[in-house]
Amino acid sequence: MQGVGFRFTAERLARRFPVTGFVRNLDDGRVELTAEGDEKSLAGFLAAIRESAMKDYIREVEAHWSSGQGCFSRFSITY
Repeated sequence: MQGVGFRFTAERLARRFPVTGFVRNLDDGRVELTAEGDEKSLAGFLAAIRESAMKDYIREVEAHWSSGQGCFSRFSITY
């Protein structure tokens, strides 16, 4: 289960990098985060999330890398 405020933390951290995408809660208690950007920006964003104050709430990270589709205009929280 995600920690309270994780989505807001992810959105705030995303502003520090040229990334687009979304973060949302899933019905089973996990959080899905999808981001697009260049590899360096995405790696920095992922590192910032892992190093954030929310790190104690993150039990497991499953990352999948692929070519972006350019589907997003910004990074946001979706519901």
